[in-house]
Order: sequence, then structure tokens, then C-alpha cells
Amino acid sequence: KHLIVNLPSSKSMKINMKKLFFLLVCSPLLLMAQKKSPSKTKTKKVVTTVATTIPKNTFLITGTLEGIADGTVISLLNGGTGAPEQSFPLKNKRFSFAGSLPTPDFKVITVEGQNDYLTMFIENSNIKISAVKDKLAQAVVTGSAANSDFVKYSKIVEPFNSVFINAEPASKEIIKSGSEALNNFIAAHSNSFITPMAIYRSFQLTADELMMDKQYRMLTADVKNTNLGQFVNNAVVENAKHPLGKAVANFSQLDTAGNAFSLESLKGKYVLLDFWASWCRPCRQENPNVVLAYNTYKNKNFTILGISLDQAKPAWLDAIKMDNLNWPHVSDLKGWGNEVAAMYNVRSIPQNFLIDPNGILIAKNLRGEALQRKLAELIN
Repeated sequence: KHLIVNLPSSKSMKINMKKLFFLLVCSPLLLMAQKKSPSKTKTKKVVTTVATTIPKNTFLITGTLEGIADGTVISLLNGGTGAPEQSFPLKNKRFSFAGSLPTPDFKVITVEGQNDYLTMFIENSNIKISAVKDKLAQAVVTGSAANSDFVKYSKIVEPFNSVFINAEPASKEIIKSGSEALNNFIAAHSNSFITPMAIYRSFQLTADELMMDKQYRMLTADVKNTNLGQFVNNAVVENAKHPLGKAVANFSQLDTAGNAFSLESLKGKYVLLDFWASWCRPCRQENPNVVLAYNTYKNKNFTILGISLDQAKPAWLDAIKMDNLNWPHVSDLKGWGNEVAAMYNVRSIPQNFLIDPNGILIAKNLRGEALQRKLAELIN
């Protein structure tokens, strides 16, 4: 229901979105995650006239695109959801989009029938784009200071993307070089809307909770108040509440049969607390990986306890059955008001916590191959 007429074919759009979501996963916005109180997606709009002026507190994107036939639809996508917001049929090699942002944010531009895309971090300003066919990602973008910082940041993290998407473990050399480069960027850009991303990436490499807290405090107030800033703040708060190496508190909620089920009943095993919901698409996409971990280690002193942020019990039960989630599940069916989620300061899902047989928290947010590696390291 979110698609705009004349967007790329389903096949090419699928390829575009796969690439797009790879990028989004690599940002601490966790745009592949379902976040609490997400901002509303703007109503999609078809634009047919190239705009030339910019009112106060708005953005205007004007661009030229060489090598593409007039009439080809150029689309502006929401960076948080991937949903199209505006479209423009190319006219005399030119296109434009206009709108307003409460704070600088991600936008993505796609071209009908093309697998290429351009990701920008923009603000309310007059932004110009110069691009050519098949090289949209290399477009020259001017007029957005936030995007200029995003380009600098992207060059820094590019060598380490395989680590950030859990494709390979980080060596000591990678951790050292990556954190030094990111920390230099952070120190020089305390007023940049991109810096919270760098702070979180540095934390992913070093797991240094105190350093993340210190770097967050360096940010200016307006940067702290953005979605990215609040994401980092939430991580700081969660780390303070549940530091690695400390015992976690017991809790109890009703299971799928309506009986009380406590975390304490699983003591003596490695337990993965998995926060998810039937309506959370990223959770459902991650579930096959969680199923693989469970099936590999379920007979080796490991189990999973699912905590659902659902409100409708039938949808919750159907998702468990459909995804073959054959481990204990609990929920109070209060959605984002789930009391265990509040205890663990969970504000985006999927999210997980790994507890050892003594009830000590030993890892957080293990996804993809990182979960498999950690379990292989712990369990023979």
C-alpha cells in the first residue's frame, strides 16, 4: 500500500531495497528494527514541476541526472522505513523534491528501473545533486552540511563494514584502527548530527561503555535531541542498568498457555532473552537465525526465552507457530508497555540479552553470525 505508481518493477525494487536495507542495518538508527513511537511517514506526493525557491524551515532538493530518459520516475524514500514519500517524472534531465524536517534525517533517492540509489543525510536547506546514469551513489551533493559529515563518516567506517554486519570477527588491529579513526571524528564533530552514529560504531568495536557515555556528553543539545542522539542515550542508560558481568533480576510473566513462567526456572542454562513481536518485520527476518541457534545448541545447556511486545494473543501464537519458535515464550500483551521490556530498557526490537548458567549477563544484541560465533565460543 506504500508503493507509488511507476516505481521500479518488483524485481528491481527488491534488489534496490536489499542494498538499501544493508546500508540501513549498518547505521545505529537500527532502521531495520522496529522502534518505539516511530515518527509518521509523510504522505507520498507526485511532483511534476521543478521547484526553484525554498521557504523558511524547509528543504529543497534539485538535481540533474544525465543518461536517463525524460519521464523516468525519480523517487524520494523515507530513510527510516524505505517507504516512498515523493516521486518526480524526470523533465529535461531535472527533478526536485521539497519538504520539511524537524531534525536532519536520512533520505534515499531511487530511479525507476535502476538498481542504483543515493543515500543522503539532509537538513532544511537548499540541496543540489549532480548525477549520471548507473552512478547515482557517486552523485555530487552540495548544500547540506550534515550530508558532508555523513560522507566523511562513511569513508571512515567503510573498511569495517564487514565487522559491523557481523560477517567476520574483529581483530585487535581492526578494533584499534577503527576506534581511533572514529574517535578522532567524534572529537572534531561534537556539533554534527552524524556524530551519534560514530559514537555507536566506536562502542560496537570496543564495548567501552564508559567511553560511549563520555562521548555522548560531548554532543551539543540539539544533536542529543535527534533520533540518533536519543538512540545513543538509550544505549548509555541500558548499559548503566544492565552492565555486562552483573547478575540480572528475575522476572515472571504468563506463557502462551496462561501460566506464570519465571526466568529463574531456567537457571543453570545459557539463556537468550529475545525481545520481539509478531508485527515486527525485522524480528521475523531475524527469526531463522535464532531458530538455527536454538536447534544447534538446545541439547547443550542452551535455551531461549521469547518476550513478546504483542498486544493480540492470536497474532503472537500464529507467529510462534509459523516461524517454528519452539522455545518458551512469555508476554503481558501490553505492547510497548511490556513490563519486562521496561525492566531491560528495551526501546527497539529485535533485541536480545545472553545470560550464563549463573544468571550473569555476558552479551547483548547478538544477531546473525555474531550469535552463532558467541554460542560456539561458549558451548562445546
